[in-house]
Amino acid sequence: MPRLVRLLSLVLLWLCLLWVGGGGWIAPSWAQALPVSPPPAAESPAVKRRDLDSNNIPSEKVNQFVQACLQVITLIERREGDLQATVTEAEAARIEQEIEAEALAVIERNGLTRQEYLQLLGLANTDPEFGERVAVQLQELSI
Repeated sequence: MPRLVRLLSLVLLWLCLLWVGGGGWIAPSWAQALPVSPPPAAESPAVKRRDLDSNNIPSEKVNQFVQACLQVITLIERREGDLQATVTEAEAARIEQEIEAEALAVIERNGLTRQEYLQLLGLANTDPEFGERVAVQLQELSI
């Protein structure tokens, strides 16, 4: 179980890295039918996640997300030392950009857009039922 907690912590780190990188929060195609308005600038991206119904997310999307998530976690773990070894902020920013580009490639290879990945990641961290669904798959694949 401690490994799962570490994995989820790294996922949260990844969410922070991507959100700081900008780009906004856009609902994926399977969530487009839900009434969602753009969040005001002062609000967090969690506003849109509230409107998603985790029961409507296809298993295939969840599987793609879990696969991408595990690969992103592996990437972050592999590059964590590089980031911690940086001396200047410019060097750290360069490595963060490299990690973000590599992670985006991983996400897209798994059939998700950046927005879909972020949407599912946010939902997994705010919706207990969906979070459990993801955690079970993460645990099964991590063993």
